[in-house]
Amino acid sequence: MSSKGSVVLAYSGGLDTSCILVWLKEQGYDVIAYLANIGQKEDFEEARKKALKLGAKKVFIEDVSREFVEEFIWPAIQSSALYEDRYLLGTSLARPCIARKQVEIAQREGAKYVSHGATGKQHGIPIPVTPKNPWSMDENLMHISYEAGILENPKNQAPPGLYTKTQDPAKAPNTPDILEIEFKKGVPVKVTNVKDGTTHQTSLELFMYLNEVAGKHGVGRIDIVENRFIGMKSRGIYETPAGTILYHAHLDIEAFTMDREVRKIKQGLGLKFAELVYTGFWHSPECEFVRHCIAKSQERVEGKVQVSVLKGQVYILGRESPLSLYNEELVSMNVQGDYEPIDATGFININSLRLKEYHRLQSKVTAK
Repeated sequence: MSSKGSVVLAYSGGLDTSCILVWLKEQGYDVIAYLANIGQKEDFEEARKKALKLGAKKVFIEDVSREFVEEFIWPAIQSSALYEDRYLLGTSLARPCIARKQVEIAQREGAKYVSHGATGKQHGIPIPVTPKNPWSMDENLMHISYEAGILENPKNQAPPGLYTKTQDPAKAPNTPDILEIEFKKGVPVKVTNVKDGTTHQTSLELFMYLNEVAGKHGVGRIDIVENRFIGMKSRGIYETPAGTILYHAHLDIEAFTMDREVRKIKQGLGLKFAELVYTGFWHSPECEFVRHCIAKSQERVEGKVQVSVLKGQVYILGRESPLSLYNEELVSMNVQGDYEPIDATGFININSLRLKEYHRLQSKVTAK
């Protein structure tokens, strides 16, 4: 049968992508398998052999870990992005990073098509879903997710042994790690362990170190039911160790350095950013616009935050910044400063005007 052309398949070695590789071959396509190294624990050479055995014409293994941190995770940290108030978007952020390199390979190889996995029959293909681990996992540098199988019943608790990135908080160390995290323009640039003096400054090393510390203390676990883009609800369990520490630390330094009204607008943009990333619109003009606006808001978000990491929690201990909007003299209970108590009189009168009018009208309505 003559080939229908080449297709670059985003391949992981798991169930979905192994099934689609075989199916694409059956349909008459030449399959180029592309494995993105995005920080997951995987035997890439074994995955290469598996792809070739299943019929791949070529296999590319691309390390995109650094780009993932700097170009996708950092904008998410700047935006304080949470989907539906809880999910830190680990899988959602990885997808546009993976897809960008996939398209580059397709252009370089002259492939007409790109493809991703889809659930289907097994064709006798070996898969990691077993009676011992009856659920689906998706891992990258930022997080790991667990879905499907016995987890599809939202009443079922996560079984012992499910979590792989974080230790059970109950069994975590009884003494905290104290970390100082330095930010510039809303991005972490240095982390120091106050206890032992360990420091990391490059983006990838910094993030991996925070994963290690947070994982040791059981930080970053959530079990949620979320709303999928296509309309259904889905149960997911996630571990996002470093992302959880950075979410709390960034939120604190931002509140310390950012103007109140700018922050109100930025919070709305952060919600929109999370929604766009979750629904797959990273490369849309609206998401590009939102990212640009968020980056602008971060120009003065600079300083250091000290956090304590203990038993599944992140506690803020203190912060400092050369660009702080905090005026100790102005808020002091002991120093007069520029703020005069008499100033409050005009403030109260102006703000009470609309309340007086509202209640004046209410009293008329009640009288009737």
